[in-house]
Amino acid sequence: MGESEDRERILEAAAHRFMELGISKVTLDEIASDLRMSKKTMYKYFPSKEDLLKNIIHARIKRNGKRFTDIMGSRKPFGEKLQEIFTFAGREFSAASKQFVADLRRFSPELWEEADEYRRKTIVTNVRNMIEQGKEEGMIRKDLESDLFVLVFHSAVQNIMTPQTLSEQPYSTVQAFQGILRIIFEGAFTPDARATIHMAGQIPTEFSIER
Repeated sequence: MGESEDRERILEAAAHRFMELGISKVTLDEIASDLRMSKKTMYKYFPSKEDLLKNIIHARIKRNGKRFTDIMGSRKPFGEKLQEIFTFAGREFSAASKQFVADLRRFSPELWEEADEYRRKTIVTNVRNMIEQGKEEGMIRKDLESDLFVLVFHSAVQNIMTPQTLSEQPYSTVQAFQGILRIIFEGAFTPDARATIHMAGQIPTEFSIER
């Protein structure tokens, strides 16, 4: 197995452990043991937990950015894009435990800010474009102020999707995020959109589009 394969295996295993258990509860030695890899090999690629975490966050930002760009750049109708974007986002949030989110903000505030800045830019750009497309296709109300919608949506995500807020609520990160979607987007739909895009009365796990 080559060096690039070893490196990817480490990143994948570490990302899974960090997100499931939190950063503080995982050691590099444990990851090396899981992979049946020597500590020497582990430290050759990632000399510290901080370096490993930085590579994981940067890789996810790059991957997620490409995925969002691919979805938004497609020629698919509004409803399909809406489903793809938020199903993908839901999976990403569901992978991260409350402990991971809290640890990231506590132990690596610089990385937290970098990830949060990426999230802000993604929301502002992609959600606004999606709202404009929805208006053109008759799925979003024409009288909706797009910039105000983006501001409300971003503010909700920014203020609710925080370690402190989530720690005080019984919701998981994905439940909180998709609850925001249900509450905010339902008010933006036209009657035609309500007839084709169904969002569950309870906090949904995904959007379903009637064909």
